Amino acid sequence: MASGNQVAIVEGVDKSPEEVQPAVLEGPFDTRELLHIDEALSVAERDGGGLHYSVYVGPLHDPVRGAAEAMHDKLSDPDRSILIAVSPEQRQLEIVTGKLAQEKVPDRSAALVVFSMEAAFGAGQLAGGIITGLRMLAETASSR
Repeated sequence: MASGNQVAIVEGVDKSPEEVQPAVLEGPFDTRELLHIDEALSVAERDGGGLHYSVYVGPLHDPVRGAAEAMHDKLSDPDRSILIAVSPEQRQLEIVTGKLAQEKVPDRSAALVVFSMEAAFGAGQLAGGIITGLRMLAETASSR
C-alpha cells in the first residue's frame, strides 16, 4: 500500500493513492450500502434457520431464471442455500432456494419477498430492497 508521497501502480499506470479507488466502488452501491448489505447477510446467516444466503447483483443471461439457478448450483451447499439474484439493468429479480431451503422458505413465501423487494426497487432503493429481502427470508426460515 502506498503512503505519503509514494505512487501506487494500478494496471501499469502511475496514480497517487488518492486517485486509486477499489473496483467494488464502481458498482451500484456506495460503501455504506455495502456495509449494510454485508451486515444483513451476516444476520441472515446467523439467525436464518441454518441456511446459507447469497446475493448476486449484475447481468443475467437469458433465460434469467436458468442463469440464476446455474449460479445457485455452484454455491458450496446449494441444498441449504438461498440466492437473491438481481439484474438492475434488465429489471430482473430471482430468488432461488435449494431443496432443503425450500422446506423452510416455500415458493409462496419467496413470492411475497419478491413483491416487497420490487416495491423498494421501484422507490429507487436497490440496497434497501436487498436488505429487506434478506431479513424477510431469514425470518421466514427461522420460524419453521
